[in-house]
Amino acid sequence: QVNLVESGGGLVQPGGSLTLSCTASEILLEDYAIGWFRQAPGQEREIVVAIDYEGEKPFYADSVKGRFIISRSNGKKAVYLQMNALKPEDTAVYYCATSGRMATMLKGEYDYWGQGTQVTVSS
Repeated sequence: QVNLVESGGGLVQPGGSLTLSCTASEILLEDYAIGWFRQAPGQEREIVVAIDYEGEKPFYADSVKGRFIISRSNGKKAVYLQMNALKPEDTAVYYCATSGRMATMLKGEYDYWGQGTQVTVSS
């Protein structure tokens, strides 16, 4: 059983920032491509960003380009999602997930998922 754990969510005002973390204990995250997804109430889970196992060539959803930054710290076995200039429409549960080695925007290509962390953007 592989467990991914997301952390760092919370309540933030519009225009604010949060940094989410994704860690795993049973696998080495550095061996996998990682995707961050989000799901708002009543909506489908959507890709936010994906990055390959080497930490290169991230792919961002248009809705977050220029505001969100994905990075990975293989030495710390974690992947981060820095979210800036947050908007109310960014409110959702955010999930990290693992795929093969190459980044993909396709939800069905992801094997292991975390339980999610809530991000609420509100004044």
